[in-house]
Amino acid sequence: MSYTLKNLQDVTDQAVAFGISEIQEARFPADEVGAQSTGFGHQVIHPGKRQSFAHRHTAAEEVYVIIAGTGRIKLDDDILELRRLDALRVAPGVTRQFEAGPEGLELLVFGPRHEGDGEIVKGFWEDES
Repeated sequence: MSYTLKNLQDVTDQAVAFGISEIQEARFPADEVGAQSTGFGHQVIHPGKRQSFAHRHTAAEEVYVIIAGTGRIKLDDDILELRRLDALRVAPGVTRQFEAGPEGLELLVFGPRHEGDGEIVKGFWEDES
């Protein structure tokens, strides 16, 4: 088939399987829509919460689009404020982690699919503000 339609609410929330559903929702529907070379995700970070880990990619460039709420992102040593309809490109090699503002943070992420390219980074954004 030359197209696929899928509502993001019907995609499995991976945060449940990883035990982080009190912090966020995380849906990665690329397989469910049949995307072969494009990766994407839908994330909702609950109000006042920070993702439990950071991540980075060796080869994949990602673009994040904030669709609701506000928050911040830590990119290596920089912290940026985020608001609705901000679009942020992050180059390969940059470590990133999101934090939601008081109303939460909802975003879409897009990038090329590179299996095994992601690396989880724990302890990246400690209690600094």
